[in-house]
Amino acid sequence: MAKHNEIGQKGEKIAEEHLRNLGFEILETNWRVRRLEVDIIAKDGKVLVFVEVKTRSSDFFGKPEEFVTPDKEKNMAKAAAEYMALIKHEWAIRFDVVSVLMKNEKEWKVELLKDAFFPGLG
Repeated sequence: MAKHNEIGQKGEKIAEEHLRNLGFEILETNWRVRRLEVDIIAKDGKVLVFVEVKTRSSDFFGKPEEFVTPDKEKNMAKAAAEYMALIKHEWAIRFDVVSVLMKNEKEWKVELLKDAFFPGLG
C-alpha cells in the first residue's frame, strides 16, 4: 500500500477515536454509494453528522482541512442525501471536518471543525 494511503487510513482511525471520545456515536465508516464516499457518519446528540477526514504528515503546503475542495463538498452532499433517504432521515444534519496532522506514528494533532461547510451555500 502506498505511504499516503497508510497515512490516510491511520488518520481515519485517529479521527474515529477522537469523535468517540467527544461523545459521538459512530454509525458508519467509509460509507459508499456508487462512486461517492463519506469517511465517517455519526450522531452528535440528535444531529446526524457527515465527516470528512483530512490527514497530512506536514502542513508545509497548508493545513489538512484546507484540502477539502468544493467538489468534495458537493460529493459529500450527494452521498449525504442518499444516506438520509436510505434511513428516512428527518432531523438536523451537519458537515464536519476532522484535521489530522501526523508528525510520526505516535505523535499527531487532531482537530474537529464543526459546521466546516454546508454544501450549496457560498
